[in-house]
Amino acid sequence: MSNAEESNTSTMNGATALINTLADCGVEYCIANPGTSEMHLVQALDAVPRIKSVLALFEGVCTGAADGIGRMTGKPAATLLHLGPGMANGIANLHNARRGNAPMINIIGNHPEFHVGFDAPLTSDIDTLARNFSSWIKSCSTSETLAQDGADAFTATLRQSPGSMGQIATLIMGADAAWGPSRGAAIPNPVPQRACVEDKTIESIASILSKGGKTALLLEHHATDQAALEAASKIASKTGCRLLNGTFPARVDGGPGRVQVERLPYFPEQLLAALEGTDNLILVGGEIPASFFAYRGIPGQLIPEKCQVSRLAFIEEDCIDALQRLAERLGAGQETVTRFEKKEAVRPSGELNNKNIIQAIAATMPDETIVCTDSGGGNAAYPFCQNTATNSWLTLTGGAIGQGGPCATGAALACPDRQVLALLGDGGAAYTIQYLWTAAREGLNITSVIFANNSYNILNVEYARLGVENPGDIARSLFDIGNPEIDWVAIAKGFGVPAARADTADELCKLLEASYREPGPFLIQASGQLQR
Repeated sequence: MSNAEESNTSTMNGATALINTLADCGVEYCIANPGTSEMHLVQALDAVPRIKSVLALFEGVCTGAADGIGRMTGKPAATLLHLGPGMANGIANLHNARRGNAPMINIIGNHPEFHVGFDAPLTSDIDTLARNFSSWIKSCSTSETLAQDGADAFTATLRQSPGSMGQIATLIMGADAAWGPSRGAAIPNPVPQRACVEDKTIESIASILSKGGKTALLLEHHATDQAALEAASKIASKTGCRLLNGTFPARVDGGPGRVQVERLPYFPEQLLAALEGTDNLILVGGEIPASFFAYRGIPGQLIPEKCQVSRLAFIEEDCIDALQRLAERLGAGQETVTRFEKKEAVRPSGELNNKNIIQAIAATMPDETIVCTDSGGGNAAYPFCQNTATNSWLTLTGGAIGQGGPCATGAALACPDRQVLALLGDGGAAYTIQYLWTAAREGLNITSVIFANNSYNILNVEYARLGVENPGDIARSLFDIGNPEIDWVAIAKGFGVPAARADTADELCKLLEASYREPGPFLIQASGQLQR
C-alpha cells in the first residue's frame, strides 16, 4: 500500500493531507518560521516525520536555505512562513532563488476568508507580494483541495518557466483550509519534461560554427550541468569556439578533472573587453549579458558592436540534449574534452590581504567542497580554486546580499557528507547572520569566512566609478560599518558556533584546516589589511 493510500484510510485535516502529499511527491525538507496561522501545519509536520523540519530564526534564512537545497538536489524544499510580513522578510532571498531558477515551494499561512474583512493587524495583500517571485500562485485552497494544490505546486517547481520567471510555487493557505476536513493525500502528478530544441535550430547553429570566425557559447542554467559542458567542450575542440559561463551562475561543478570553462567578469568594461573581437555569441540557456547597473556612456547589453547573437536553446529547453545533438551534427562526438588540471596551490604567508586570503582558501580546500559566495572576495576566489580541489560553486544570483550563509545552510542540509564553505562579506553577513543558530542546532558542516573589511566595499568602488575622488564625510559614513567594529567571533559564539579571528595568512590556513577536520560549524573572522 502506498503512503498516499495509507493516508487516505483515515479522516485527516487539510494540513495533514498537504504534508503527506508533499512527502509522497518527494519533498524532504521544510524550513520553517511559523506563526499562529500555521499551527495546524506544525501539527502535521509532527505527524509526518518523512519531511525533516528545520527551524530558522529569520525568514530570509528559510528562503535562502530552501534555495541552497534546490540548487544541490534539483528538487524543491518547502518553506513555512507567517502571513505577509513573514513572507516579506524572506523576499530578498526569494528574489535570488528566482533569478537562479531554484525550485521551491512557499507555504504561507493566511487568515481565513471570513476573517480578512476585519482588517486584523497582520492582514496584507499577500498575492501582490508573491507575484514578484512566483511562477505559480494559489490562494483560494479549501481543506478539500489543499492536498491536490500541494501536488500541483510541486509540479510547478519542476516545470521550466521562460525568461526570469523562475521555479518558485507559492501556496497561500487560509487557516480554515488547514484545519478543515480533507479527503486525504493526493496522488503525485507526472514529472514535467523539458522541451527539446527543433532540428532546424541545431542545423542553423551548426552552420554558424562551421563557418569559422570568433564564436563563443554562453552556457547558463541547464547548460552548466556537467553533461552539457562535456558536449560543449567537444564542440569547442572541433570548432575552436570559446566556452563561457555567466558572471553569477546558480551552480557550477568545477575543479580538477571537470570541464574547463571561462566565467564572464562583473564590471561592464571588463566584460566587454572579454568579448572583444567576438563575431558570434550563441546563447545556450540564458540571455544576452546585461550590465548589473546602468552607467552613462556604457551600453546596457554587453556585446561587441558587430557581434551577431544566435540562440541554441532557451532557459526552459533541454540544453543537454541540444548540445549533444549539436556535437553529433558537427562530428565532434569523439573530440577531446578540455578539463581543469590539478596544480599545487601556493600556501601564502604574511598579514592578510585580499590576495593571500584567496590563496589560503585555494591552498586548503578539500575535494567536493560546496562553496557559497556572498562577497566580491568570495567570487574572486573562484578561478584560483579550479586547479586545487573539486567543488560545487553557488553564487549570488540576484544581487540581494544576505544569501551566502542561508544558502550554505541549505546546501549542508542537502549534502551532509560534503564540506560547505561560506565566503561572506561582512555587510552581507550582517543581513542574515541568524543562519549560524540553525547551523549550530543542526550540527552542519559549514565553515564561514567573513571578509571583515568593515565596509560596504562594493559601494566604495561604485562611488569611485562615478568619478568622485574625495567623498565627503556623509558619503564615507554610509559605506562604513566599522564604527562600531563588529566582533564576528563574539556573535558566532553567541549563536553556539565556535569561532576565531585570523590576521595573517598562516593563521587563516591553520584555522581553515582545523575547521575541516572537526564536524559541525565554525566561523573565521578574516581581518588584516583587507581592501576597503
